[in-house]
Amino acid sequence: MSTVKLDRSGGVATLTLSRPEALNAINEAMISDVTEAMTELSRDDRVRAIVINGEGRSFSAGFDMKEAAAKEISGRDAWREVLVRDFDFVMQFWNCPTPTIAAVHGYCLAGAFELMLATDISVAERSALFGMPEVRFGSGVITMLAPWVTGPKQAKELLLTGHDRFTADQCLTMGVLNRVVDDGKAISEALAIADQISQSAAKSVQLTKQAINRGYEIMRMREALDAALEIDIEIESDESPERIEFNSIRKEQGLKAALAWRDARFK
Repeated sequence: MSTVKLDRSGGVATLTLSRPEALNAINEAMISDVTEAMTELSRDDRVRAIVINGEGRSFSAGFDMKEAAAKEISGRDAWREVLVRDFDFVMQFWNCPTPTIAAVHGYCLAGAFELMLATDISVAERSALFGMPEVRFGSGVITMLAPWVTGPKQAKELLLTGHDRFTADQCLTMGVLNRVVDDGKAISEALAIADQISQSAAKSVQLTKQAINRGYEIMRMREALDAALEIDIEIESDESPERIEFNSIRKEQGLKAALAWRDARFK
C-alpha cells in the first residue's frame, strides 16, 4: 500500500503523506514513495506548484523511530548510508525546480520540521506544534537548514533546547513560517498560494526560484550542509550516555516509555 496520495487539479499537485495511524512518521516506504512522486511531478510540465500536507491528525512526527530501532544501526559507515538517504529525501523539496508549499497541522517535528524548512513556502494552522527534539536523546540534525531559513539565535533556540512545543505564532516570528491561519484552513491557504503561482509564467517562476537558491549556494550553503551532515554522522554513531539510556528503555519498555523518559527531564 502506498504511503502517499497524489492529486492534481489544474497546474497544482497535492502530495499527501498517508500513514495517519503513525502520525505520518517517515519510514523507508514513505521515502521511496515520496521520492518517486516528487521525481514524477518535477518532470511534468503541467505541474506549476506542489503542495505537501499530511493525512489525519498531523503533518508528520518525523522519521520513524520504531523502524530505526528495529534495524539497530551501528558504525559510521552504516549511519552514513542511512543519513545520506535521509538528507537527499529532505533536500529534494529545496532542489525541486517546481515551487513546493507545506500545509502544516498538528505535529511537525524533527525530520518533518526539516522537510518543511526545505519547502519554498510554509503555511500552518494556529494550533500546530513544532520542534527538533533530537538533542534530548543524543541524536542530531540531518539537514542543517534552520540557520539559513531563520537567524543563528533563533536556530540555536530551536535546535539546542530540543523543545518540541514551539507554536505556529512563535515560528512565524522566527521566519520559519510564511503564514499562520485558523485551524482547518492550512490546506486551502496553501492551495490558494499554489494557484497564484500556477497562474504565473512557469519558466519565470522556475528561474526565479533557481536564482534565489543559487544565492544561497554562492554563500556556500551546500558546503555547510555537507559539513553538518558529517557532524551528524559522528553524533549518530557515538554512544553517548543519553543515547544508551534512551535506546535501553526503548528496547525493554517500548518507544512510548523512552519518549516519556526523554521528556520528563524537561517539564
